Amino acid sequence: MSIERMETAQRMSRIVIHNDTVYLCGQVAKDASAGIKEQTATMLDKVDTLLEQAGSDRNNILSATVYIRDMKDFAGMNEVWDSWVPEGYAPARACVEARMARPELLVEVSVVAAVKK
Repeated sequence: MSIERMETAQRMSRIVIHNDTVYLCGQVAKDASAGIKEQTATMLDKVDTLLEQAGSDRNNILSATVYIRDMKDFAGMNEVWDSWVPEGYAPARACVEARMARPELLVEVSVVAAVKK
């Protein structure tokens, strides 16, 4: 059994791979001053980058947990999410309202994916 950790610091690794399963740390927007759609888009861009680095992609996402600061932004987040997820490849997903690490953050996602074969 091997565990590969990438971009590891004292507190966490940005990517952990175990048994061909990729675990990403929570991803947030590039610009926390933006609105929900832009925050969601840049957050998902970061997910794409990390998945590629780990040998995976959005077609191989198994599950996602979305944390949203206020459910009033749910529709806007889903609009971006729905255009990002490839048709026929929707992962298992949960979305919960949560207090964020910084008040300007509107959304965060944690992703688990399979390594591409």
